[in-house]
Formats: sequence, C-alpha cells, structure tokens
Amino acid sequence: MSIIARVIAPAGVALAVFASPSVRAQSADMTFFVTSSGPGKGADLGGLDGADAHCQKLAQSAGAGAKTWRAYLSTQAADGKPAINARDRIGKGPWQNAKGAVIAKDVADLHGPANNLTKQTALSEKGEVNNGAGDTPNRHDILTGSQPDGTAFAAGDDKTCKNWSSSTQGVAVVGHADRRGLRDDEPSKSWNSSHPSRGPDGGCSQADLKSTGGDGLLYCFAAN
Repeated sequence: MSIIARVIAPAGVALAVFASPSVRAQSADMTFFVTSSGPGKGADLGGLDGADAHCQKLAQSAGAGAKTWRAYLSTQAADGKPAINARDRIGKGPWQNAKGAVIAKDVADLHGPANNLTKQTALSEKGEVNNGAGDTPNRHDILTGSQPDGTAFAAGDDKTCKNWSSSTQGVAVVGHADRRGLRDDEPSKSWNSSHPSRGPDGGCSQADLKSTGGDGLLYCFAAN
C-alpha cells in the first residue's frame, strides 16, 4: 500500500500543478463575466467608476486584469450631464466567458435575438454558473438600468437608482441572466431589461435587490 501511495501521490500533485495554469490561461482570455458578488451596498455602486472598478478587481483576481473592464450599465441624463448607454461603453467584441464560449460577436449580436447569453454561459469570473429561477437563493437579477437595445432610459422616472448612487429610494431596471421569469414573455426572457427593482427599503438596498431574485450583481465586459 505504501508503494502505491507513493506512486499515486506525485501523480496527483502533478495534476494539480498542471491544472491550475490551464484554468488561469482560460480566464486570461475571458472577456465577459457576471460578477460572483456585488459591492454589497445594493444599487449604490459608486457610480459608473465604482462599478467599473468592481469589474476590474474581480477580473484581476481571475487572472484577466490586463484588460480594461466596464460594467454593463446605463445612466440617465441628470444635473446637466447627458445619458450614457451601456452598449456604448463595453467595446466592440467579440466576448467570451471564462470557459471560452462566445457570448456575442459584436454589439449588434449581443442585443439581437441570436446572442448566446444563457444560464449556462453567463458564468462568473470564476467560471461558475450563477443561481437562477428555481435555485435557492435565486440571483438572476443583474443590474443594468437599460432598455432592451442597451440604451439609457429618458430622464425623469428613475431607472438607475439615481445613477448608481442610492441604496435606499429609487428604482433600478434589471435583466435575467438565466432568461427566465414568472411569465413566458419577452421581458421575463430579457437578459438586460426585465423589470424594475422594488422593496420595503425603497427599491435600491441590498435587501430590496435580494427580495426579487438579485444580489447586486453586474455584467462585466472587456472593452479592449
């Protein structure tokens, strides 16, 4: 037994040694992921800069920090500043997940009916499948503040929790990463524009986001 153990042990060590670089190399080529966690303050992301920094931090931890990462978020016109469209800030594509599956070849493909964004492909930076409808807890709501075509909503009614600065009052539009909802309709199947947030704290707190099947998660895209 001792001889067998000595033979097997080095093999196991070798497998571990060789598996790790492979996973890291795969992650280094990643250009899209769903965050495994949010910043923790509900929809208060510290604005677009804070959201981008969160994407960059998680990408760095996965070995893909050499790229410039952007959160897929729109902002509404306010205080004399123009609206920003999520689709205009994520680069040109193509984008692939941590396991090499291509999500979309370009911006038009991403916002078209044939994109490859599903529960099985909307992986975290760790290459893990995110909980969706039917799982406990459900975490399929992803913050976007965007219309189906990736553009911002008109100024007026809040759709971005005050441009990602509120963790109390407000509304944030979310998409379903698993393309499933309570109904068999287009909003329920939309990855980026399913429904507004809501909850007893005002709509933007961490507890509010969790109450409707979210966790303050983001889509992150490599812009270069």
